[in-house]
Parts: sequence; structure tokens; C-alpha cells
Amino acid sequence: MKRKSLVVFLAVALAACQPNESSKTQTGTPASGGSLTINGAGATFPYPIYSKWFDEYQKTHPNVRINYQSIGSGGGIKQLTEQTVFFGASDGPMTDAQLQAAHGAILHFPTVLGGVVPVYNVEGVSAPLRFSGPLLAGIYLGKITKWNDPAIAQLNPGVKLPATDIAVVHRSDGSGTTYIFCDFLSKVSADFKQKVGVATSVSWPAGVGAKGNEGVSGLVRQTPGAIGYVELIYALQTKISFGDVQNSAGKFVTASLESVTAAAAGVAMPDDFRVSITNADGASAYPIASFTWMLLYQHPTDKTRSTAMVDFLKWALNDGQKFAPGLGYAPLPQPVVAKEIQALAKIQ
Repeated sequence: MKRKSLVVFLAVALAACQPNESSKTQTGTPASGGSLTINGAGATFPYPIYSKWFDEYQKTHPNVRINYQSIGSGGGIKQLTEQTVFFGASDGPMTDAQLQAAHGAILHFPTVLGGVVPVYNVEGVSAPLRFSGPLLAGIYLGKITKWNDPAIAQLNPGVKLPATDIAVVHRSDGSGTTYIFCDFLSKVSADFKQKVGVATSVSWPAGVGAKGNEGVSGLVRQTPGAIGYVELIYALQTKISFGDVQNSAGKFVTASLESVTAAAAGVAMPDDFRVSITNADGASAYPIASFTWMLLYQHPTDKTRSTAMVDFLKWALNDGQKFAPGLGYAPLPQPVVAKEIQALAKIQ
């Protein structure tokens, strides 16, 4: 799919995000009039599709309101662990240590697929730039500091690159988008893996931080010479230039529904759904792709909200998938959906 053919719909106008309630509200009785409010928090990566889903689901389930705060994956995991929200959301699967710190077993449910793209603001450059994993690692390690560096010029023959300083922008908050980006870079650069590693929050050797995909895309747009990384829809919605990335087959691939789907083709999905698909095999696979997950306690104390949330997820995994392409996400492979429907029966 060409970039301009994607129907961009950023559901900011949907008032789906409301302040979190206390843990007592999360586990208490439904609000007056038989209505039910379920609060969640986490990744900014899936915020547009989640907002759309919550709005559409409420049209047929008017007594169920699902509120979501897009505070970053790290914040979502923290609030779920502390039980101040009923569900969390993350673009990076929880670690074994994070799972052990929770108040009970937590289950991961993939919801859609998305891609993380390198966005940039380089004056005079209109054609999409090409990036390799080692090149991006060098930039984020602070080793490549000029846009006309030979390493960039070599991958972009014929492009007139200015001698502008590269202004590196990264996430300041705990972020699943950071996890995906670092997961890819750590697979292609031993130096990056050693010095930065893979986590939702890392110690960056270079650059300035911004909060959320919204913050990174906004700062890149405002800063001449800037480079950042955001989820595909944020690049499309803000009309920022984003580059093609070299995959494991040596091909430079544009992030799209097809190339993100190709990254998940043939994935061996484990029973706990914690899987990485960055730098996937295949000539058409976009290399910085990932599932994004909703996180739920397996044995919640609030059975009413649990029943409602399971019903919502069944709807999202089936009827809700049709909204994904219009928002720049790839729908889940059908075998993954079938496996998740079975896993939802574990929530009691």
C-alpha cells in the first residue's frame, strides 16, 4: 500500500481518555444506572485504534464505557501492577521480573500489528531517505552527527544532503515504541546492544527526550535537522517524512500494512504471546514491526469488569479488526486470533 493511500484517522476527538480512578473504583460496583466504567492506561502506539474501538463498542454496548490514558507502555505496566487501572497496554511484552512483581498472573493479548518508522526533518530533502539498522544505531549512539556523513550518503546516492547537525530525538517516558526500536537495533548492532540494550526505558547516549509518540513527532517537526522514531500513524497524521529501512534480506522497505503483515508471516506464536518480530525474515518484511498487547490479570477480583473486558476483547479480535487498516495498523493473522480466543477462557 502506498503511503498516500492509507486513510489517516487519528481519533483525538474521541473523548476516550479520562483521568484514572482510584483502585477502589476499579474494583467496586458499577456506577449508578447500571453503567460500567473500565479504566486502562499504557502505550501511545495503539491509542488511535483503541480510541476507535472503545467508541464503536459503546455504540452497541451503551452501558459499558472504557477509558484509556495513553501514558506510555512503562506507565501502563506500572499502573496495572499497582492495580490502579483494570487493564494495561504495552508494545513490549512484560519481562519475567515485571510479571513476578505483579499481584497475580498477567496475560498478554496481541491486538494489532504496527510499524515504527524513522522520521526526520531535513531541509531540501523530499525523497524518502534510506536507513540501515547499523546506520540508525550509529546515529542514536552519537557516532554519526551530520546529515552529509558518508554513511548516510552511501545509502542515498544522488540525494543532496546538507552539512546540518543531526538533532536526535527519543522518548522520555517508558515506551513500547522505544522497546521495539531498541529491539531492532540490538539485533543488528552489537555495539548498540552492549551500550543501550532493550527496554521500555533506556539510557540514551545522545539526543533529547519527548513524551509519547505525539511528543516525538511534534519535536521532530519543529526542529530542523531532527530525527526521531514514532509509530507509523503518527508520521502519517503529522505528515512528517519517514524513511525506508533495510531488512534482513538486504531490501529497503517502506512501512505499510503489507510490509508489517509480512513481518508476522509464519511467526511461531508462543502460548504466552510474548514474541518479537523485529528484523524478521522475508524480502518484503518491514524490519521494525511489532504486535501491541493488552494486559489483563488472569484472576481479577472484579468479576463484572472482567466479564465485560473479555467480551470487548472478543469483539476487538473479530469485528474490531476491520478498523485497523484505515488507521495504519495491520490486522492480526487469523491463527493468532483463534489462539487468543482460546486464551481468553483462562480469565476467571
